[in-house]
Amino acid sequence: MTRLIENPDKVRRAEIVVGIPSYNESRSIGNVAKIIDTGLTQFFERKDAVIINVDNNSPDNTKDAFLKTQTRTPKLYISTPEGEKGKGRNIKNLFEAGVEFGAKAIVMLDADLISITPHWVQYLVEPIYLDYDYVIPIYVRHKYDGTITNNIAYPLTRVLYGLRTRQPIAGDFGFSGRLARAYLTEKIWNPEVSEFGIDIWMTTIAMARGFRVCQAFMGAPKEHKVKDPGADLGPMFYQVVGTIFNLAVDFEYMWKYSSQSLPTSIFGFGLGVKEEPKKVKVDIERLLRSYVEGQIKYWNIWTEIIAPLNLDDLKKLPQTKAEQVKVPADLWARVLFDYIVAYRDMAERRPLLLKSLIPIYFIRTLGFVNTTRDMSTKEAEDFLEEECRIMEQEIYYLIAKWNQTPRKDGIPSIAQYLAE
Repeated sequence: MTRLIENPDKVRRAEIVVGIPSYNESRSIGNVAKIIDTGLTQFFERKDAVIINVDNNSPDNTKDAFLKTQTRTPKLYISTPEGEKGKGRNIKNLFEAGVEFGAKAIVMLDADLISITPHWVQYLVEPIYLDYDYVIPIYVRHKYDGTITNNIAYPLTRVLYGLRTRQPIAGDFGFSGRLARAYLTEKIWNPEVSEFGIDIWMTTIAMARGFRVCQAFMGAPKEHKVKDPGADLGPMFYQVVGTIFNLAVDFEYMWKYSSQSLPTSIFGFGLGVKEEPKKVKVDIERLLRSYVEGQIKYWNIWTEIIAPLNLDDLKKLPQTKAEQVKVPADLWARVLFDYIVAYRDMAERRPLLLKSLIPIYFIRTLGFVNTTRDMSTKEAEDFLEEECRIMEQEIYYLIAKWNQTPRKDGIPSIAQYLAE
């Protein structure tokens, strides 16, 4: 892939590389770049560093807004060619730049961050100098911000790969140059990973390939663009969830023989954060309506994907009073596992499969909202942890169904190899 590069400071080497992926972020990228610069000069003054805007050829002058921002740290602009979009393509350019510059530590930070502080750079870089390869942030978020994370990404990563990483699609990460080189050698790369699937791909590859993973408290809530979890999900849902399912198929050998999940090492202090995250409003009636409409629209494919007993339990959910809906964690886990097995065998119908999951995701989100409505942020976190423990106990269901369902992709299962 051809890269468009502007290197006004003639950077050739850098020990620390901080990348800002963007598309049409001219209004916010200058402030993010300034704060990154403050963090680098305050905490890593003796290290050679560079700030890179990895962009999708934004037509709103993101490039000029970035390059004209006054910083002590050198800056570099890299863009995909015109017409090639996707966050994953930007991050791949960041991998390549980090490797070419010989970086020990690489950081990526969202261009739309409002609550970023100089300490975020410190917290994402320092563990790399303690020989960790991948640093995932922990920050306070509103209990209804990040429902894809809460209901799918976080539970499934800990169930499948045995490591509790609370924000596996955080958008902000630190990683070693060694891991960046490994990312560039991976063959598991597809259109979903080239876009919003990149975050969960990075987290999963780091865990599955045995790199040292840790988490770090950011010390402030993450504030960025948020929206009602019942609103139109756009392509993000398909790309993130599709990547999770695809990786589950590829890393079958990981989850079949993993035991219960374990916590990672954690840096920083989670206590003393008094700021409250920005509230997220949820339209519960819309969530229920989307589920009821989806049940009519996707019933035929649900009968192909979801086991009869699980389908019966879904049918029993209230369909008239939104505030009465509760979706048990064990049922939700089994439905997700039904979908993983179906994803393995329905290659030509995967877009339809992912679309059909959305109404069930909405009803699960509604159940979470109903249960945690009167809970504090901490109480909601404790509740989610218990839900994840219940989901972990259902892994036997996935293993049994995976082994008992004849594969349609022609690839022998591990069980067949062992039998032979």
